[in-house]
Amino acid sequence: DSSTSRGLGDVYKRQLHSMDTFKGYLPDNSVAYVQEILVKYDIEIKIKSERKTRHGDFRVLSNGNCLITINSNLNKYRFLITLIHEIAHLYVYKLFKNSIKPHGLEWKNQFRILILPVLNPDIFPKVLLPLLANYFKNPKATTDSDIELVKELKMYDLPTDKNYIYELDLGTRFGIYNGKIFKLEKKLTKRYKCIEVETGKYYLFNANAEIHKLD
Repeated sequence: DSSTSRGLGDVYKRQLHSMDTFKGYLPDNSVAYVQEILVKYDIEIKIKSERKTRHGDFRVLSNGNCLITINSNLNKYRFLITLIHEIAHLYVYKLFKNSIKPHGLEWKNQFRILILPVLNPDIFPKVLLPLLANYFKNPKATTDSDIELVKELKMYDLPTDKNYIYELDLGTRFGIYNGKIFKLEKKLTKRYKCIEVETGKYYLFNANAEIHKLD
């Protein structure tokens, strides 16, 4: 039985997928299932430090091997969803290569098939299950597209100084990852109208945009 130490940048190959490979990252009752769906292919999984623009990623390397990366700072429920999201990309790539859209019907169907066995109260909190069921009717490229699901998933995050724009009051100033500062001016039907303080230009933000509150 092989084992490896956990940590940022650790790479797990198929032969190292022991019961404790993902311990601490995944809900306990989901680990065996994740192993089951990973053993079909030779795949590397790398746990990465936080990236601002993505929770996870699937890539085909120049040598033809496949690599999945997942952010280390995700709570265990978002980690599981993200990992299966990327495994669905792997499965679809093996079947269709690059001949289909990345988040097209084939990926949506595979994502639903792979996630279904874990959509139960032994793995997810009951309050999350109806929100997940609704999201998986037509899964998008990111769970961040579903604002109600985002709100509930955030309840399981570790304390942080980050906020989402939907949490702000009108007139609040906030910063984003590139250092620019904005002020929230108006809540529209689906987006938030904000002015960049330095330039006076207006921008529209999605409700689930992750920001740093300044006021």
